[in-house]
Amino acid sequence: MPWSPRATLLRDLVLGVLGTAAFLLDLGADLWAACQYALSGSYLWAALVLALLGLASVALQLFSWIWLRADPVGLHRPRPSGRCLALLHLLQLGYLYRCMQGLQQGLLVWRQEAPSEFDLAYADFLSLDISMLRLFETFLETTPQLTLVLAIVLQSGRAEYYQWVGICTSFAGISWALLDYHRALRTCLPSKPRLGLGSSVIFFLWNLLLLWPRVLAVALFSALFPHYVALHFLGLWLVLLLWVWLQGTDFMPDPVSEWLYRATVATILYFSWFNVAEGRTRGRATIHLAFLLSDSILLVATGMTHSTWLPRRAALKIWLPVGGICFLLGLALRLIYYGWLHPSCRWEPDRVDGTRTLLSPEECQLPQNKRVAGLAHTFFPKAKDAADLPVKG
Repeated sequence: MPWSPRATLLRDLVLGVLGTAAFLLDLGADLWAACQYALSGSYLWAALVLALLGLASVALQLFSWIWLRADPVGLHRPRPSGRCLALLHLLQLGYLYRCMQGLQQGLLVWRQEAPSEFDLAYADFLSLDISMLRLFETFLETTPQLTLVLAIVLQSGRAEYYQWVGICTSFAGISWALLDYHRALRTCLPSKPRLGLGSSVIFFLWNLLLLWPRVLAVALFSALFPHYVALHFLGLWLVLLLWVWLQGTDFMPDPVSEWLYRATVATILYFSWFNVAEGRTRGRATIHLAFLLSDSILLVATGMTHSTWLPRRAALKIWLPVGGICFLLGLALRLIYYGWLHPSCRWEPDRVDGTRTLLSPEECQLPQNKRVAGLAHTFFPKAKDAADLPVKG
């Protein structure tokens, strides 16, 4: 049954509130874990948690600040002065400011009986940036934190209550960010069927199930060879960075900041698939999956030859088979999703199910988030091909 525009607005507003709450909950769990490590005398673990948190936050603020400076003049009105915005980002509050701004705009639009096209488009503009930033934060901070916590649990042989809280919030936050990002891409494509509940659940599950074995493999290697995991990450990251560069990305407003984006994408690819180039993605996705699977098998095989170093080696006899089952199940769900549940990407001249279309500024002077729109055309190549065809009638 089609969703009304007002119901769509309410759904987006609720998702925005939940996303902001998830970010704050995950941040609180990380700070709580760092405090507990410090109180127990594990200063190295506390320092690593804070270092990962700090590096990810700095990268997030850089993205937010660069995008704000690249946005059209006069788009974000009213807003704080340039110095105030710079101070907010310097204090690592830029992302939270964007979340509050998005929620405020969404609430403003929802309260209106007949919201203007500009207000609708501007709400989408803000939501797309927030979704993209949330995805970056997930793979720059949440996923490495999850890997670190699992490595600590394997190395120590026990899991404290605050570690279980961190593990659960991390897994939920990662899958939520991937789902929210995929949903955000769909708002860039006019006349598309909405991402239904069944498709959303399958998409959520296959990302969660494929991510778990990868994180477990890296965590096992980190627990046994803590001095070599950085070399492993750096080696693969450089290969993935070269791969991203060869695909000729053009996401950021200038060549210097483009390398920040490429470095972030290479980090994402270390854990999960992320498409950045136009054309059919099946071949590249298959190569990436085979690459990560081979590397994960090598990490696990290396870890098992030295598993006697771990205090609870018996736990691996349960964790590793579960990881293998999760991978197979996640792969099956991924094939099911793209084979039968992936939404249609046809371009039609009219709108459907209350979804808003971001029109070009040349047509009606509405805000258009060209950054994420470009990624949407990359993610849905058939939609771009169909857009080039003449509209009949």
